[in-house]
Amino acid sequence: MLQSFQRPTPRKLPLRKDRFEDEARFLRSWLERPLIVGAVTPSGKALARTMASYVDPRIPGPIIELGPGTGPVTDALIRRGVEQERLILVEYSHDFCQLLKRRFPKATIVQGDAYDLQETLGDLLKEPAAATVSSLPLFTKPMDQRLDLLEAAQAMMHPEAPFIQFTYAVVPPIPARSQAYKTRASNRIWRNLPPARVWVYNKATTP
Repeated sequence: MLQSFQRPTPRKLPLRKDRFEDEARFLRSWLERPLIVGAVTPSGKALARTMASYVDPRIPGPIIELGPGTGPVTDALIRRGVEQERLILVEYSHDFCQLLKRRFPKATIVQGDAYDLQETLGDLLKEPAAATVSSLPLFTKPMDQRLDLLEAAQAMMHPEAPFIQFTYAVVPPIPARSQAYKTRASNRIWRNLPPARVWVYNKATTP
């Protein structure tokens, strides 16, 4: 049964200077490691809000975020009503990890490979996760690795918990039709640059 929750006081929006610095960090990281970062700018507010909207903060358990970067989706999750203490942020970049620790001091920051979740998180999860939110550039990986990531995330979550992934592409990053999972998608978010769409994957329930 869903529990009632109280929204925390929203954190102040980042200053324009912070946004400019975040974009500069992303561009620098993309130039250094384009296949890992996958984007030249952080997710926009509309995209971040859309991703967070698929997370129900009333469902207990940690929230896993993959590839948080500078934290725009993390911030949207907190505004959605998720306590920082529930957030487990898996980030590959050392520089981004240091930034996330300053911005979200109560969250758990893990520097590691999100495509090897079991090794990266180890015994960190004490209960099934309520959702996995991913900003990873999945199209830079072969399809079997994307499917392995989805399967690994689902193994760490409640049976009905969502795996949430955005993409700039017209096609879904993981096939939309499968007997192993169900999918749904947001409308294209034209306010994001470039325009994006959010795909949500839920494990198929056994009849």
